[in-house]
Amino acid sequence: MESRKITSLDTLAKLTGHLRTLGVELPLDEELIPGPAGPLAQPIQLDKITIGNRFCILPMEGWDAEMDGKPSALTVRRWKRFGLSGAKLIWGGEAVAVQHDGRANPNQLLMAEENLSSIEQLRVELEQTHQQEFGRTDDLYVGLQLTHSGRFARPNDKQHMEPRTLYNHPLMDEKFGTNSSTPVMTDDEIERLIERFVSASSDAHKMGYRFVDIKHCHGYLGHEFLSSFDRPGRFGGSLENRTRFLRQVVEGIRGEAPDLQIGVRVSVYDTVPFRRGGSETGEPIPHGESPYRYAFGGDGTGTGSDLSEPSQFLSLLESLGISMVCTTIGSPYYVPHLQRPAWYPPSDGYQSPVDPLVGVAIQLAVTAELRRVHPRMMFVGSGYSYLQEWLGHIGQAAVSRNWVDSVGLGRMVLSYPDLPADIFAGRPYKKKLICRTFSDCTTGPRNGMVSGCFPLDDYYRQMPERDQLKAIKAQID
Repeated sequence: MESRKITSLDTLAKLTGHLRTLGVELPLDEELIPGPAGPLAQPIQLDKITIGNRFCILPMEGWDAEMDGKPSALTVRRWKRFGLSGAKLIWGGEAVAVQHDGRANPNQLLMAEENLSSIEQLRVELEQTHQQEFGRTDDLYVGLQLTHSGRFARPNDKQHMEPRTLYNHPLMDEKFGTNSSTPVMTDDEIERLIERFVSASSDAHKMGYRFVDIKHCHGYLGHEFLSSFDRPGRFGGSLENRTRFLRQVVEGIRGEAPDLQIGVRVSVYDTVPFRRGGSETGEPIPHGESPYRYAFGGDGTGTGSDLSEPSQFLSLLESLGISMVCTTIGSPYYVPHLQRPAWYPPSDGYQSPVDPLVGVAIQLAVTAELRRVHPRMMFVGSGYSYLQEWLGHIGQAAVSRNWVDSVGLGRMVLSYPDLPADIFAGRPYKKKLICRTFSDCTTGPRNGMVSGCFPLDDYYRQMPERDQLKAIKAQID
C-alpha cells in the first residue's frame, strides 16, 4: 500500500480517495465554519467550569528549563505562545517532575519549594498574554502536568538514562539498555512518591493552576503501573492493584486540595516496541511469547488493541470524580509512528511502516469509541498535527460528530501557535508556519539539545543547534 505525503492530497477528492485506498475512516467537513457559530468555537461546560472553545494545547516540553528546575527564557516564551494561540484549554503546559530522580532530562521543570514562584509565573505570563490578545481569561482553563519519568528518567545527564522501573520488561530492557539488575521501585518508594504527587498537586493549586494532570502515558511511570501485570505486591497484578497508585494520589489530593480538579492523560493502548528494520522501515520487535503480556489495552498479539480494560480504567476515573481525560497511544520512544504520526522520522526513529494517516485514524477511532462508551466524560484527542491543512476540517468534523470534545494540538503550536485564532477569525492558514512533521523538535532532544521548531520558527532558526541538526540528519540520510 503506497504512502502519500499529505501535502499532495490538496483537494477533498484526493484526500477521500486516498483514505478509501488505505481503508481507514476520518471524519471530514468540506467547509470550515469560522466565527462564534463554528463547532470549534463552541464552549465546553464541565460541571461549573466553562472552557471557551474546542482547542486544547497539549503538554509540550522543551528540554530547556534551568538545571535547578526553574523555567528559562525559552520556557517562558513557549508558554506565552500557548497564551496567544486562542485555545481555551491548556492541558498541563508541560511535564513537571515531582522529584529529581523522575526528571526526563536535567533541564525539565521540577516541583521544588524554591522553584514554585517561577513555575507559577509561567501561568501568569500565559494568562496575561491571552488577556492582551483576546480580552478575557474567565473561560481559559490552565492546568499543570505532573510526572515521574520512570524507565526514561535522565535526571543528571541528557545522554545517560537512570531508569526507575516497576518491573523487568524483556523487550524494553534490551531496547533501552536496562536489565534484570536495574533496581525496581519498592512498594515503600512508591508510597513516598505518592506523597510527592499529592504535595506537588497541593502546591499547583496554591499557584493558581485550575487542575493537575496525573500523567499515565508514553511509557513513563504512571503508564507503566497499568502494565505491571507480573509485579508482585500491592501495586501489580490485578487492575485494582495496578491502579492503586492513582487512587491513592487522588485520595491525597482530595484531602489536601479538594477544590483542585484532576485530569489524566493516558495511553489507552500499547504495543510491542518497534525498531528500525533493514529498509529503514519500522518493524515490531519479536516478542517470542503468546499472548504478549506487557501492553495495557493490547489484545495479546503485540500490535492490536482491546479497549475493554482501558474502558474499565475510565470507569474508575468516573467513580473518583475525574471527568477529564486526554487520550493518546503508545510512546514516542518505541512506537512514534502511532503516537506521533510523521512523514519524517526523528534521528532515533524509523520510516513509518504505514501511511501516517493510518496512525492518525487509529488515534481518532479509539478516542471516539471510548467517548461513545463514556459520554459523561470530557475527551481531549491527540494525533492531529500531521493533518496540516486538513486539521481544521477534520477537527471540526470530529467535534460535530461527537468523536471528541476538544482537539489537542502538540507540535503544531511550536511552529504555528496562533492556528486556532486564525481558524476562529476565518483567516487563511499561514502556510509557511504549518508543521510538516520534520521531527526536529524530537531529534534535537534526542541529541542533547533543546526542543523547538528549527525549520519554521525564526527564533530557533537563528540558533547554532540548527546547523548541528542539519549535520545529524545528513549523516542519517
